Amino acid sequence: MDLIFLTNLCIDGALIGMTAWMRKTKLVWWRWLLSAIVGALYVVMMFVPEFDFMFTFLIKFGFSLVMLTIAFGFKGLQAFARTLGTFYVINFVAAGGILGVHYMLQSSGELFNGIWFTASGGMSFDLKIAFWFTFIVFFAVLFLFKAVQSSKRKTDRMTTYLGKVEVCIDEVVISCTGLLDTGNQLTDPLSRMPVMVMEVSLWQDMLPASWKGRLKDEAPDNLILELDQESFQWQDRLRLVPYRGINKGTAFMLAMKPDRVKVTMEETCYETTRVLIGLDGGVLSSDGKYQAVIHPELVQDAASAQSTALSAGATEKPLNVV
Repeated sequence: MDLIFLTNLCIDGALIGMTAWMRKTKLVWWRWLLSAIVGALYVVMMFVPEFDFMFTFLIKFGFSLVMLTIAFGFKGLQAFARTLGTFYVINFVAAGGILGVHYMLQSSGELFNGIWFTASGGMSFDLKIAFWFTFIVFFAVLFLFKAVQSSKRKTDRMTTYLGKVEVCIDEVVISCTGLLDTGNQLTDPLSRMPVMVMEVSLWQDMLPASWKGRLKDEAPDNLILELDQESFQWQDRLRLVPYRGINKGTAFMLAMKPDRVKVTMEETCYETTRVLIGLDGGVLSSDGKYQAVIHPELVQDAASAQSTALSAGATEKPLNVV
């Protein structure tokens, strides 16, 4: 009985903790512990014959309400209902994971031996899961569930910083997905133009054939020196931008001056001509979610210029309200 109490104390505590993590709520340790104790005591009541009447749906549901009230308090019906729904979803995920792993490890003979028919012709299943199996798989399922949710949250946060990028040079338009990097301060020291980094693979068809596969490992100034022997239509647009990498010395990045760059983020369009396109020989995103790193000034400067233009237009042509 004491082993069952301690096991359910850990399980109920884990469920309450996972619910708080999902709801982004901070728990008070003594409320957390008291809620887990109440849940563990309910399981121990199974060994007391006088408490058989308590093992009904309404009593079980009532105990879950008491546990959540102790752990989180009551801060409104809507917030409590969301906490309750989250708590039961986590319970169902854990229970389903235990059953899924149990049946996955069973052989066909063990599975059919657990099926039996009632006198009325109905079919029933005899479920026998070992105690330690349940305990270990429960926490394994919760760990996996948390890892999946953490990955989803990270993806959702990144999505808010993703935007569509269009770079125009002459008649060529290159489109890709870009990530807004608020910590990016890379600018050209001479012109003070911000540098937006793009994967060189996007421009492979427009660059000299001899550059293919060499920009990642070879110094860009050596590549520019080779242009004396072959023609390149955008030679006058090339720039060398110095930068300092993490734990590295100063290096140069090959960049091009485009005619214009348009960035669209959350249905808002920013367009500018004061920008350089830095070419990176590697892969910016290992999972391919983006192929460019957007400089924050591209959004800020474009937004400021747009608001200034609107203000000037409003001054010259006042709006008549009818």
